[in-house]
Amino acid sequence: MRKRGCAVSGRARGADVRRGRGRGRWLPNQHGAWAMLAVPFLAGALLGGPRWAHVPLLVAWLLGYLAVYHAQQWVRLSRICRTPKAPRRHVRPAVCCAAGAAALGLPLAVAYPWLLPAAACAAPFVGVNFLYAYANRERALWNGLAAVVPACAMPLVTVRLGAGGPWSAGLGPALACLLYFAGTVLYVKTMIRERDSRTYYRASVAYHCAALLFVTALSPWPAAPFAIFLLRAALLPGRGLRVGVVGAVEVACSVGLLGVVVGVGVL
Repeated sequence: MRKRGCAVSGRARGADVRRGRGRGRWLPNQHGAWAMLAVPFLAGALLGGPRWAHVPLLVAWLLGYLAVYHAQQWVRLSRICRTPKAPRRHVRPAVCCAAGAAALGLPLAVAYPWLLPAAACAAPFVGVNFLYAYANRERALWNGLAAVVPACAMPLVTVRLGAGGPWSAGLGPALACLLYFAGTVLYVKTMIRERDSRTYYRASVAYHCAALLFVTALSPWPAAPFAIFLLRAALLPGRGLRVGVVGAVEVACSVGLLGVVVGVGVL
């Protein structure tokens, strides 16, 4: 791929500039990612019983995400930019966040050795994300779905950390989160980048129908939130909603999912 300078496109450069303003370029401009990181983690922690060990694990989890994000940006920009300045600005956040995650995570791994194979299970999905970053295709559908899987598997970890039971204790909340957040990958595309695509719209509605039927067959409790998720996937695309409104709707849906998962113990 030919390097075309940091102005690969005006839109890409503008996005990078906006990420840096007022936040020291440390926090990514990906608002949906925070809900995806927090909701599955909290669902498992609350169901398994909160423990003090959940606090450093949560901080290490978030710092690990930031480290991976900045490392991927370094990989992406190193390939597509002529000047080293753009990728270089991601080095310090990546190193600092990785060091913080390691400082908090290693003592936890000593106390709970099963955390190491759990972390290793996420490696293939992170590897897929790095490949898409190298190809400068971070917004690809499969890249988003690959990012969802390890995040939604966190209830398996946080339930066990709290209750000390088997992995299977967190399977229900993990599956509920996976069904929801995988659907958001399709739905958000129909609202923003693929808002004119009938193919994406039909795929999103079909997915949400299948998810509703699936969870209803297993338990009636999650039927209500998943019916709402289906309605928003069917009715909101094409209405010209601003990005902020789309984000607010997803925050509300995420909180609703967390309430149902914790309140009634779905699936």
